[in-house]
Amino acid sequence: MISSIAFKNDIERIIVNAIREDVGEGDHSSLACIPKNALGKARLIVKDKGVLAGVSFATSVFKYVDPKLQLKVLIKDGTAVTFGDIAFEVMGSQRSILKSERLVLNAMQRMSAIATKTNIYVKLLKGTNTRILDTRKTTPGIRALEKWAVSIGGGFNHRFGLYDMIMIKDNHIDYAGGVNQALENTLLYLKENDLSLKVIIEARNIEEIKLILKHGGADRILIDNFGIQATKMAVSIIGNQCQIESSGGINEVTLRHYAECGVDFISSGALTHSVHNLDLSLKVFK
Repeated sequence: MISSIAFKNDIERIIVNAIREDVGEGDHSSLACIPKNALGKARLIVKDKGVLAGVSFATSVFKYVDPKLQLKVLIKDGTAVTFGDIAFEVMGSQRSILKSERLVLNAMQRMSAIATKTNIYVKLLKGTNTRILDTRKTTPGIRALEKWAVSIGGGFNHRFGLYDMIMIKDNHIDYAGGVNQALENTLLYLKENDLSLKVIIEARNIEEIKLILKHGGADRILIDNFGIQATKMAVSIIGNQCQIESSGGINEVTLRHYAECGVDFISSGALTHSVHNLDLSLKVFK
């Protein structure tokens, strides 16, 4: 998985690019009507119900925009919040607060939505041995934020990109000429390049599961778009030979049923691509 240094660098790049995109040559609205040395305070007010996420990111944004800004955190990431809660107070240059406002709100609203949905899934899985995973179905440019939010919500991160895991999907298998050839090519590639990467391979039916197990070399089998009965059969065949991951249209209604089949992981793109932002607001106070 991605290292802490790489993750930190991703977050820094997101902030730099977002401020460039939003501020450009300058926040002319604030420059025009706010005195240069004017000081003020603002509060992050929750106007919704869910799991708060993005406070730590907001801290980094404020620090980047103006190191002199002071933040008083009242509610930490991962905390359940409701209407009227105050997450933090920020104090310092009025211009700097306004310059940071939109990036902080945009990021926290989306991150909180993802953390909230993830937490719902985590609670549905309570008592099982199945873990919920995110996917690469993220917003281009802010994947690190969205995967961070999944972690805050209690979920687990799948691969961060194409570089930190081998994941042989249906198109790879078809291009390679079949399951055996795809695995053969992969194991040879890892050996020749002295790479130590986990290998996940998708199985589209029971026959492909048997081929994968017979060949060997896979750390995990992804059973995609299997029904409940087919998933039970797949789990009984695979047993403890490797890990098992389910995916494909699994939602709040069916999640628990798939977990009870005995799969190790359920991956869901819905955690990041089908959420509604939590309503948050940054308001001035005296």
